[in-house]
Amino acid sequence: MHALNQAMQTGKAQSETVALFVSDVHLQPTLPCTTQAFLDFLQQHAMKTRQLYLLGDLFEYWAGDDDLCNPYNKQIADAIHAVSTSGTLIFWIAGNRDFLIGSDFAKATGMTLLPDPYVADIGGQRILLAHGDAQCTDDLAYMSFRAQVRQFDWQKQFLAMPLIQRKAIIDGMRTGSREAQRNKSSEIMDVNPDAIASLFDKSGTTVMIHGHTHRPATHDYQMINGKKRVRHVLPDWDFDCEDPRGGWLAMHADGSIRRHAPDGGSE
Repeated sequence: MHALNQAMQTGKAQSETVALFVSDVHLQPTLPCTTQAFLDFLQQHAMKTRQLYLLGDLFEYWAGDDDLCNPYNKQIADAIHAVSTSGTLIFWIAGNRDFLIGSDFAKATGMTLLPDPYVADIGGQRILLAHGDAQCTDDLAYMSFRAQVRQFDWQKQFLAMPLIQRKAIIDGMRTGSREAQRNKSSEIMDVNPDAIASLFDKSGTTVMIHGHTHRPATHDYQMINGKKRVRHVLPDWDFDCEDPRGGWLAMHADGSIRRHAPDGGSE
């Protein structure tokens, strides 16, 4: 009987979810089904784990923390804060759409802002976390734009503009981005293999999780010093289209990482 109880306890410990990883939800008021799916995820799954990692592009765009008074943005912030107050530790890495998230938003939601990339110790493993856009080095035009808008002086000048002006500028940028993507090959908009290898080398990790590319997959690489490298790519979310998509990764107490479909089932 003691052996049976011990086995049951071991199984329970191994199945416990210790961290969830999500990115590219692209929340916006015009996508009510996607919004509800994310709110359901927070209530039904995020509150039951120890740590939640939001790896960028949670919002379709973010014009500055002074937009927290917007009813939609406040709804999302309050929902994240409810997860934080339930005991789940929440961590954030900025995406290319919401890199202007700042300390006011972090305080309102109870989350911790992390640099990109970041090495986290989770479940006995060192895991490299990133949004993924910085590794799309073949897209020279985007990399130049990214370098500009991530500068402190540029952000300070931009955030000094009236909110309505900032939103108009962002809307123009989004339109320009969609037009530019039509003329880019799929290879250019994906991560560069050398950039990924360099990130693995510099971090000394063997597991990487990122989003941005909207190409969910698990990539296994050749053995390095007797260890295999694995790269997990998160999916984007869209529950307002004919073929809904989304999901997340879950890390369990036994160190395993599993991909979960929008309904919560493991794939």
